[in-house]
Amino acid sequence: MKFSIEQAEEFVSSIFEKNGVAQENARSVARAIVAAEAAGQGGHGVRRIPVYVSQLRVGKVDGKVRPVATRLRPSVLSIDAGHGYAYPAIDIMVAQLPAIAREQGIALGVIGRSHHAGVMALTVERFAEQGLVAFMVANAPASMAPWGGIKPLYGTNPIAFAAPIDGADPLVIDLALSKVARGKIMAARQKGELIPEGWALDANGCPTTDPNEAINGTMVPAGDAKGAALALMVEVMAAGLTGGNFGFQASSLLDDAGTAPSLGHTIIVIDPTIAGDHVLAKRLSLMASVIEGQEHARLPGRRSQGLRRQSLENGINIEDDILAQIKAL
Repeated sequence: MKFSIEQAEEFVSSIFEKNGVAQENARSVARAIVAAEAAGQGGHGVRRIPVYVSQLRVGKVDGKVRPVATRLRPSVLSIDAGHGYAYPAIDIMVAQLPAIAREQGIALGVIGRSHHAGVMALTVERFAEQGLVAFMVANAPASMAPWGGIKPLYGTNPIAFAAPIDGADPLVIDLALSKVARGKIMAARQKGELIPEGWALDANGCPTTDPNEAINGTMVPAGDAKGAALALMVEVMAAGLTGGNFGFQASSLLDDAGTAPSLGHTIIVIDPTIAGDHVLAKRLSLMASVIEGQEHARLPGRRSQGLRRQSLENGINIEDDILAQIKAL
């Protein structure tokens, strides 16, 4: 079924509200889910709704809590998500960090006791649209082994970066530190499809194309040992700085078993005039033109931005199988 962006947001928000989520929180979650779907990130889009709601019903996530923001130091904003959804806390960061960055030159935002951070490209891009540079990390429940091991210890632990480009969409880089985001495994399992070779290992450390075996096994790190090392860095920056659970301590985001995952997210926002008025956006415009001047080369993030523009004009399609699950909620 096809929905306009506005219709989809209203539909998704109504599901959460009917399941007891506070209206402001429900709308924040709906905006994030629909934006992910519009950007072609289905693993973080509407297919997350059933598990989000099932976790709500068993108390693994609190839909009524409002995040509490505290200015710990002149350049540091801390938010306690209160075991609620991550998106209301992220919205507060987007609202408050830009002023702090312009005042101090740089701002650090830490979110603790949180949930699934979603498509972080969509978060950092909101800062770049205001002329700022942003970097974000978030840890996730364990799904990736340290290099050489077979026991999950780190999450897929995405990192995201965005910077403004004069006269164009921002530069946006967003990547999981596994070869693919775990949401793609979840989506394949829901659809009853196999996954490509090289994405995951089973519980015995052997390659698998079965998404069920992959969920119970480990994700393959991007860049092999380098990706595993970066995942450890994110554990320190996200969980270590916020007091959140490390990946091996956190319950799964893909089911309703266990206690709240209590994950952490860290955002660094920089005013690009901090080291003098070098007109960063214009300089990046030059860099972008050189990159795009090469045959077949493109800037990271451009495909997603193009899909979102198409979705704004044409709406989004929600597949029948997931639509039936959502309507049942």
